[in-house]
Amino acid sequence: MSERRRPIVAGNWKMNTTVDEARRLASEIVEAAGDVVSCEVVVCPPFVSLTEVKRVISSSPIELGAQNLNALERGAYTGEVSWSMLQGLCSHVIVGHSERRTYCHETDAEVNAKARAALAAGLVPIICVGERLEQRDAGQTAGFVSAQVRAAFDGVDAGAAPRAVIAYEPLWAIGTGRAASGADAQQVIAMIRTVIAELYASSVAQQVRIQYGGSVTGANAAEFAGQPDIDGTLVGGASLKAAEFAAIVRAFAAPVNKMG
Repeated sequence: MSERRRPIVAGNWKMNTTVDEARRLASEIVEAAGDVVSCEVVVCPPFVSLTEVKRVISSSPIELGAQNLNALERGAYTGEVSWSMLQGLCSHVIVGHSERRTYCHETDAEVNAKARAALAAGLVPIICVGERLEQRDAGQTAGFVSAQVRAAFDGVDAGAAPRAVIAYEPLWAIGTGRAASGADAQQVIAMIRTVIAELYASSVAQQVRIQYGGSVTGANAAEFAGQPDIDGTLVGGASLKAAEFAAIVRAFAAPVNKMG
């Protein structure tokens, strides 16, 4: 009998919090959501706070993620953080977030290299994909997002693919206060699962966890959690408020029959 896909809720703190603020926020999250085990909970603070946050969450089931990585092991790349620096420190790493693609001009090939490096290092890559408003309005969502997924998994074998997490984050729903409906997100995420099945097999696709991200709050999280193919969320601004983040976690922790 197939096992239920364990939902995963990850908080992307982005360029927010000093080290002291990160330590305090992590403590508040442990207090608010540290008893949840049916949902995988990950916090992704800035690089400078990873070690301190790791100390705070060490006695809880909450896991630690980084916001980016370099696909190379080491070298003369000022300001970069390699996969080898994260190995043993983090369990997860965000790859190809829309802000990295937009502001740092990351290409699909770079996202693929980072995803493969993360998997090889034993890290769980949270691979972000998503379309802009003009692409959505032009009816190009399926083609654009499926191309991102195919590029991200290029060269990833069927044994490694289920360890990756995909985060569908439509750019028009990030930081705008405008969220896709649960049905809208489900439609695209079901399409992403079909793409994974085409790349590998249905059995692999049923194991891969796919998140939705974009203006998810404690108030609307249950709408997304109730969709059959949505396995969690990558949370932005709401992850900076412990009570709000905990409410989202608990919405996804509620029993739902999602089979893998």
